[in-house]
Amino acid sequence: MDFIFIEELRVQAWIGIYAREKAAPQTVELNLTFGVPDAAAARDDISDTIDYAVVIERIRTELVQRHFNLIETLGEFVVELLLNDFRAPWVKLRLAKIGVMKGVRRVGVFIERGRDGEHPPAGAMAVMPSE
Repeated sequence: MDFIFIEELRVQAWIGIYAREKAAPQTVELNLTFGVPDAAAARDDISDTIDYAVVIERIRTELVQRHFNLIETLGEFVVELLLNDFRAPWVKLRLAKIGVMKGVRRVGVFIERGRDGEHPPAGAMAVMPSE
């Protein structure tokens, strides 16, 4: 399995349970790695892979239109979007709210899921972007 990664994608999202968080969208940062078919590299054809530009635009569009109480719920939404709508076989997400508390740079979650129980092949973690 090959992987595409997207690092430090910053998007506006409606997230939080506190009144101050519901008053305006917040910037969240996403780091994504997802599996793509090996055929993409073999045939050099965009139709054989997942177009990361489409993924980025879809995430931006979806997150500005919805409200999530919890960062875990927002993360699961993004992972399910990649697994179901883009048919990625495996997704790893690192999601963070930036500067939400004094003296804390980021607060976030890690989520790793495979469609139909699929896991990345052995050694795949070695090719993941640094965290």
